[in-house]
Amino acid sequence: MDGPAPPHRKSGVRVALEYTGIPASWISARPRLPSRNWCIFISLTSSLISCYAYDRHQARVIRQSYIDRVKHLAEEPMGSLERPRKVVVYGAKWPGDEDHQRAVRFFKKYVKPALVAAAIDYDIIATRHSGDLADRITSVVVEKRRVALGIDPPVMSPVALPNQLTPEQQRARELEGGVILVGRHTLKEYMAGLKQGWSGGLDKMDREDNLAQELASDGKFDDVEEPDASPAGNMDASDAEPIPTLSRLPSTRNEAAFSPLKLPASPAPSLSYTPPTSNSLSTDSTSPATLPPHPPLLLVPCINYVGFRYIPHMMWDFFNERHKTRIGCEAAYSLIVNKTRDFQGPDSTLENNDGFLVDPEHQEIDKKEAKEPKATQGQPQGGDLDFFVSSESVLVSHSPLSSIASSRKSYYNALPERLATARQLARGERKPTKEEEKNPPPSEVELRAERLTKELRWRGEEEGWRIVRPGSGISWDERFRGVLRVFCDGQQEDEQVHDID
Repeated sequence: MDGPAPPHRKSGVRVALEYTGIPASWISARPRLPSRNWCIFISLTSSLISCYAYDRHQARVIRQSYIDRVKHLAEEPMGSLERPRKVVVYGAKWPGDEDHQRAVRFFKKYVKPALVAAAIDYDIIATRHSGDLADRITSVVVEKRRVALGIDPPVMSPVALPNQLTPEQQRARELEGGVILVGRHTLKEYMAGLKQGWSGGLDKMDREDNLAQELASDGKFDDVEEPDASPAGNMDASDAEPIPTLSRLPSTRNEAAFSPLKLPASPAPSLSYTPPTSNSLSTDSTSPATLPPHPPLLLVPCINYVGFRYIPHMMWDFFNERHKTRIGCEAAYSLIVNKTRDFQGPDSTLENNDGFLVDPEHQEIDKKEAKEPKATQGQPQGGDLDFFVSSESVLVSHSPLSSIASSRKSYYNALPERLATARQLARGERKPTKEEEKNPPPSEVELRAERLTKELRWRGEEEGWRIVRPGSGISWDERFRGVLRVFCDGQQEDEQVHDID
């Protein structure tokens, strides 16, 4: 008769682990697959983390590859009085996005690393509202025209420095550098300002003063005379108000409302400068037939998705940073190699498909836009004026006109009551309430300044939307032909050179 089976002899490792205090159930447990829900969670999480890690790794590889191509330029010796190339970066506010630094951050993240590796200096100019860039370019062009004609003296430093550049040297450095325009909306505002500056007059237009004159004559702040408004109906107005208040002042219907922030213009620093006569000013105020050389333009594709409907596009961009990294690095590389061609106008087509790569998401947008009505896309202008026209499809739902009309209506509906309160307190017709003592209401002067500020912003946004709205096209002047130049794609030229080798 067989006896009981001998007990299973434990291994030395297991005995040692039991003496360490680890429960025996843990030591004898066998691995098994997790539950169904855990399998789904682990699979999704690991997939998303893998996609994110792969995308960021490829982005670093792409960025480092372009840095390695151009870093030898930063190692070249320079003279003590020499200066590196310098470019000007413009980034306009994207319509519908409260973040006005979106285009500037795109430049800093995707274009700036290659420029820094090549020792190229840059100056960033960002705008807070739509249309500000067009106004800035217009004022800069008008100022240059006035200086070139001798109407205004050139801006010079009061103290002569040994390394200070002359106006001719400064102009040559600008032409050697370039202008970077981030996004099609920035190109639209830049070209609109450029055309207005070279086509308009030479008078320095102050939007604030002009608008103040217009607002002063519309009668919104006129003092309405009411009989029996004083405490004693038979009392004369001069007796009712013994002190000089705003109601005692003459009406401002035909006078310009003052601006509290307006400072007097400083005199010209040059004492030997004599302004031209009125006859020469009237003769030279016409727009020139030919334009001076202009720094080459670098057109950087940039698109911004705003709104719930574009959440899938945002998710795609989050896991495809490598495409935007490649676009930014190729744009920077084309500026570094400094190969340019003429800006092709509306009656010409791009040759050899010059341009930059577009990620597959943007290619899908192009296919979808081909099926949309032309009212949304706008008629193609041809040449470089159709640069990244596919980005206009996301601007249709971001028109600010309805919100501006609603804000303007609500503001002017509440303005008479606020104005009456301010005048009653200023004239001493009633005592302020407890709430008004804690939070004093604005005076008439503050209401005028507030209205001027609001109208400046509203009208500026309306003008900016008129420039960048889908289907508006890019401003063009035939005098730009042969003057404007754009940087070519340096990647294609390098590939051609390697094929020849």
